[in-house]
This record gives sequence, C-alpha cells and structure tokens, in this order.
Amino acid sequence: MSTVGTRWRRGVAVLSATVLAALGAAPQALAADGPPSIVVQDGVTQPAFGYADAIRERLFIDSTFDSDNDGLRDIIAFDLMRPAATAQGLKAPVVMDASPYYSTVCRGNESECKADLDGDGLLDKWPLFYDNYFVPRGYAVILLDMVGTNNSTGCPTTNANQDNLSAKQAINWLNGRATARNAAGEVVKADWHNGKTGMIGKSYDGSLAMATAVTGVKGLTTVVPISGPTEYYDYVRSNGVVTRGNSYVSSLANTVTNPERREYCKPVRDAIGAADGDEHGDYTSFWNERSYVKKVPNVTASVLLYHGLNDDNVRPDHFSKFWYALAENNVPRKLWLSQEGHVDPFDSRRAVWVSTLHRWFDFWLQNVANGIMDEPRVDLERSADVWETHADWPIPGKADTEVYLQPGTTGAGGLGLVPTAKPATGAFQDNRTQSQNTMILNPDVVQPNRLAFLSAPLSAPLHISGTPTVQLRASADQTDTNLGAILVDYGTDERVAHRASGEGIITLTTEDCWGQSSPTDDGCYKQTTKRVATADYELVTKGIMDAQNRQSIRVSVPLVQGESYNFSFPLLPEDYVFKPGHRIGVIIVASYPQYSSQADTTAANLQVALKSSNIVLPVVGGTAAAHAAGL
Repeated sequence: MSTVGTRWRRGVAVLSATVLAALGAAPQALAADGPPSIVVQDGVTQPAFGYADAIRERLFIDSTFDSDNDGLRDIIAFDLMRPAATAQGLKAPVVMDASPYYSTVCRGNESECKADLDGDGLLDKWPLFYDNYFVPRGYAVILLDMVGTNNSTGCPTTNANQDNLSAKQAINWLNGRATARNAAGEVVKADWHNGKTGMIGKSYDGSLAMATAVTGVKGLTTVVPISGPTEYYDYVRSNGVVTRGNSYVSSLANTVTNPERREYCKPVRDAIGAADGDEHGDYTSFWNERSYVKKVPNVTASVLLYHGLNDDNVRPDHFSKFWYALAENNVPRKLWLSQEGHVDPFDSRRAVWVSTLHRWFDFWLQNVANGIMDEPRVDLERSADVWETHADWPIPGKADTEVYLQPGTTGAGGLGLVPTAKPATGAFQDNRTQSQNTMILNPDVVQPNRLAFLSAPLSAPLHISGTPTVQLRASADQTDTNLGAILVDYGTDERVAHRASGEGIITLTTEDCWGQSSPTDDGCYKQTTKRVATADYELVTKGIMDAQNRQSIRVSVPLVQGESYNFSFPLLPEDYVFKPGHRIGVIIVASYPQYSSQADTTAANLQVALKSSNIVLPVVGGTAAAHAAGL
C-alpha cells in the first residue's frame, strides 16, 4: 500500500525506496542494518524523509500557572509534525515556533493561519515554511499556541510570566519533565526526540523565543528571534515617554484572544490596564517581568538574531540591548541587520536566509560540522540587496566621538569636534502638533519650534556603528517637558523605502517553493523585491525622553522653572555611512508627536546651552575618521 498522503498517528511504517523516491527522499536514510538516520551531503542535511506521510499530532500539557485565575492550571496546546521514520527509531530535534497569532493575526507575509480542514483535530494547513522544509530533513516541527490563544486555555498577558513560560512546558515534555496527552486523554511520550530544540519566530513569536531562552531551560539549544521585543517597556515607552498609549498592553492581549473568549478574558485585561502606568510612563515592576535583557546571564542557548535597522514597530534598541548583553555573557551568537522595517528575512533575502537557517539548525541541533560558527559574526545590509560581513557589531574600531552643537549666524547652527569658544544659547518653543517632516525639512531656515545644526558637506565617508547619545544642557520655563532629537543625512541618494507601504518590500505575484508539499499544504510563497526610492534626505535615527525622567526611568522629578539641567538620552542604534558631499543634521525638539502617543501638554519654552551640548556618535575610526570627513 502506498504511504503517500497517509496521515500518521501511531505505529510503525516501512517506506519503500520507490515511495521515498516519489517523495523526493533518499532511500539510504532507512538503512537496513539499523534505525533510520539523517543524510548529510555538502555539509547539510538532505530531504531524505517524506512530508505528506509525516506523523501529525495535537497534544496538550498542563502548565504550572493559572493566567485566568479560575483555579485550574492552564493547558498549553501545540501541533507537532515529525518524520514517519521517528516511529522506526529516528531521533529528531525540534524546530518550534511559539505564537499567540495562529488563529487571529496569523503568520508570515501572506497571513497564514492554522487550519483543520476536515475536522479531525489535526492540522491540515501549517503556517510558514518550517514544516515543509525541515521535516523532510529529519526534524520535527512544533507550532505552539501561547497561553490563552487558539487551542490553549487561560488568557494572554502580553509578555508577562504566563506568556513567557508557555513554550517551556513543551520543552520540558520533550525532555521527559512533563506529561502531554492527546485529545483522547492518552499519555504521549517524546521517545523519538534527540534532546535538542531550537525556537524561531518573528515579532511576538521572537519575544517568546527569547523569553524561553532566559529561563535557562535545559533542552533549548538555540533560538532565532526575528524582530522581537526584548524589553516590553521599550516597546511602549521611551525614557519615560509613552509611545503607545490607550492601554496598549491590554489591547494587544485582546487582539490575540479568540473572539469568543474576549469577554471571558476581560478581567485579566482590566488588571493589566490598571497596572501598566500609562498615566506616568515610569518603569515599574509591571515591566520587570516583561524584561529579557537583565536575564541574559541565564541563557544557555546559542542565538541567531535578526532585526531591521529601520523597524519602527519593534525598534532597533530591542536587538541592540539584547545583543550587548549576549556579548557581555559570551553567548554563542550571530546577527543579521537589514535596511527594511518590520520584515522577515524570508521576505528580504530569502535564499541566503534559508541556507543560513538550515546550516544553523544543522550545526546546533543535528551536530553537523559545517563551519558556520567560524564565519563572520555579522551580516549587514548596507543598501538595497548589498550585504557586507563583519567580525562583530558594533563594527570593530568604532569609538564614541563628541560632536558639538555650534551657534549659527543667520540660519542653522553648525556641528564640530570642539565646542563653541563663547557661551551661546539656542532657544525654541514646544509645539505639540509639529510634524516630523516640518522638523526635518528646510534645515537652513530658522524655525521657532526646533533647533537645527548642520555639518559642512563631508569630504570623506563617515561611518557610525552603534548607539548615538544626545547630551544637552538645557532649561525650561515649565516643570515638565519632553526632549527629542533626530539625526538626519541631508543628501540625495537612492535608499530602501522602508517608510512606504510594505516597510521596504514589494510582494510579487510569482512564487517559489521551499520544501515538500502535501495535498493540503505546500511550501510555496510569493516572492518579494526591494522597494527603493530616491530622496533628498534620510532620517537616520531618533530619540526622545521625558525631562522629568532625567535621573531615572523609575522616578519622575519635576523641573525647577528656569534652572539648567544635564539631559542625556540615547538615540536608536544604527549602522550608517554618510557619503561624501552629504551633510549631517541634528534636529532638537520638545514634543515629537510621531514618536509618542501622548504629546507633552506644557508648551514649554526651552533654552539649550550650546557650549555644553553635543551628540556622541559611534564613529568607526573615531575622531581621526571624523576629522578626515571634515567635521
């Protein structure tokens, strides 16, 4: 009997060489003198196993928590696919994507949802390409429903402990530390597992991968977080300023909850809304459990990290803070940085990403010695589809370089490596409705609601790599105000249009395929191309702070009207090359409506002491490179 198209639940299957060939598999994977094993050729695992005949299961685990406070432990559900050969002795690692989105927002550029088409309680449609590609290569794939979503019970808590511990339950089961049951209540064991699991996911899914890694759970061998929040405070706040308001944390919990359970979970969301501190924006214990950076010392898994440098959803400070902590703790790691916004690398650099991911999982989960850890640590997209490799990030050789704000005569102020010789003041007024374009455009024109500072046209390239910092000596005539800063490249160039529709990519109508297919699920996805545009300027990076949080994001201290203070706040991390002939611009504002959801209401008048104010740029080559560029 042919096994093509058969849905496996239990038992043992013997796959003939004929069937394996029909499935695109290599017969040598099922050697007659022992249990089946992976096939490695050219340094990577080969598609030696079937996809259509893979074993598919839905399992349920009692968790260790009760998110909806109903007196019962929540149940975490997950869908599992593994090669049929695991029933004959193949030991397989797991690739897991834990997500809250499988039945609501769904996954990928084409918004794929989980789907059971025939009502038998098993998935027919599996989102993303991981199952199609990796199951034939000897991997199992788990798509796990985060607590309170899809088939799991409880209620979502938006990156609180219950969310963060959801995937850990499955890893404990895979390693014999927890009990899973099928829909019939039968205990199911993972006796086919090789003890190693890798987690992957974009955005919320990426945060769940990092959340699991920082628990230090045994059996999690590697994680691949893609554009995921690492500090939830930074996702909805920035240095005391609320950047996403209207009870965003509870609102997201509502979004990922199945519609029929939203009313049931309302008390949980109400408790979240009451504790989030929208009224002040300070850092509290509410955010502490939603922080992964400080827990990096617990990480025992390797990390392949991806982020878009122009991601204005999960902003780049999420990757940078996590990356810096990984380096401090000597965690094995690699990094990809692209020019797009909130875009998956599968839709940005598809072929190279799939190849890299394949080799990464083979090395860490299948023990394939392919040399991937001997290659440069960082892949960085300099311009549309132009990639560089570097030994590390920030780029080795960068040095923090103070660039001072200097007074102008009739128009914008200047920028230089030494402070102005005489005391000078820049004065401006807060404008709560000023658009970002108004702040940036016409930098040579004096405007009452900003300060603009321009370098001379550069005589050589200037490369920054890392996190810039703005340092201001300023006073205000109110007890509170915000402060914002924008770093701008003024110069005509073709760039990735990351602020346009698609966040830097255009989705095409053509498809390509990655992996094998079943009658109900294929591995084919629409291709993409970069969206580029020529513009006269580029917003390189930006930052904002609440002046009352100048000492700490934990405590607000009112200003004394007219008294001068030192304000220091980071801009978002960047890796950017200013080209010769271009001018570097620094814009200083108070309210920044396109960065914050709650505009400052004080309408303060501010004065900046220019001699004591600067921007610290992480210049590759340091002061010497800045001199050479003409600063």
